[in-house]
Amino acid sequence: MTKWTDAASARHVTDTAARRNGTAAARRPSAVDARGPADREGDATDLHVAVVAPPWLELPPDAYGGVEAVCSDLVDALVERGVAVTLLAPGRHGTAAAFRPTGPVADPRLMGQALPELVHAAALPDLLVDLGVDVVHDHTLAGPLVAAMHGLPTVITAHGPVQGDLGTYYRTLSGRASLVALSDAQRADLPSARWAATVPNGVRPDRFPFRADKDGYALFLGRMSPDKGPVWAIDAARAAGLPLVLAAKCREDAEKAYFEHAVKPLLGGDVEWIGEVGGQQKQDLLAGARCLLFPIDWEEPFGMVMIEAMACGTPVVALRRGAVGEVVDHGRTGWVCERPAELPGALLRVDEIDPRDCRAAVEERFSDSALAAGYERVYRRVAASGGPPEAARSAS
Repeated sequence: MTKWTDAASARHVTDTAARRNGTAAARRPSAVDARGPADREGDATDLHVAVVAPPWLELPPDAYGGVEAVCSDLVDALVERGVAVTLLAPGRHGTAAAFRPTGPVADPRLMGQALPELVHAAALPDLLVDLGVDVVHDHTLAGPLVAAMHGLPTVITAHGPVQGDLGTYYRTLSGRASLVALSDAQRADLPSARWAATVPNGVRPDRFPFRADKDGYALFLGRMSPDKGPVWAIDAARAAGLPLVLAAKCREDAEKAYFEHAVKPLLGGDVEWIGEVGGQQKQDLLAGARCLLFPIDWEEPFGMVMIEAMACGTPVVALRRGAVGEVVDHGRTGWVCERPAELPGALLRVDEIDPRDCRAAVEERFSDSALAAGYERVYRRVAASGGPPEAARSAS
């Protein structure tokens, strides 16, 4: 089992305990915006972070796995910045961080069910007990529930929607841990939460092939759900006279049922269904596409596939829901439409977008280095205070 050096671990155990018992933890900092240039704050080697990944996939993921991809890129970029990182994740060791396995990868047939998440979370206190970390960054749903058991300052990223019961859950957790949003739109959906920061997702640009010359097809890439708008994608592409490639995760029962009922009858001719893709096949599809079609019908908290497409120089045609307007620069990296009826016209205008601008936007705003810099700022504030932020009166 890979561990940080004994001397450094001992130092961090002592320092962490001192912070918990000292008066510095008595005052909580106000909410911060962690976005900004990838500046380095202090000596990164004095910071040790445990990053907790979900139980469903190994890191890095082979195919669909947005949260896992973010975790993988984040820990690698943090290590590059000199931060000591221990990754707690299932399966094999596949990143640059030190590694403690949480167990085997959960049965994918159980994805979406509570028990694998709870089993994963229950193991965390024992895995963390001798690491001497300053901060735990938990990317799981159930993991934050055991934060009181391990007693370590905890950062939570809300990777999904924050409405309804999930909103109640995150609002409650935000009083006990430091809750991070992916976008201003996500924060606006839950203004009553004690948001600690906003850190947009990022990707490693050099892992995505840039292509200025595009093929003729539009691409739909995501999961098979009415929220993602595959039927609108088909209708828009056909109205514009463009071929469409549909690639989507379709593993869960609800996804399969929706595909059979709503999407399968529309396939054929100019619409090609290729199922779930990953690795080089996914990158080639993104790089070769005339555009990514992202006609969502829900309040998307971020939308990783948009920045993956842009990293390849591929513009995005999307509906203005959730964080779309924060990710896509209308007229520079794609077209943001107000209604589905506007999508066909936007598809015919993607040649006006310079692929170099798409790539530059990712390098400037949505890179893995910017992601790591944003979270390092959050970790340092949390480690210094020993707890979550003071309640924010607004999401600004």
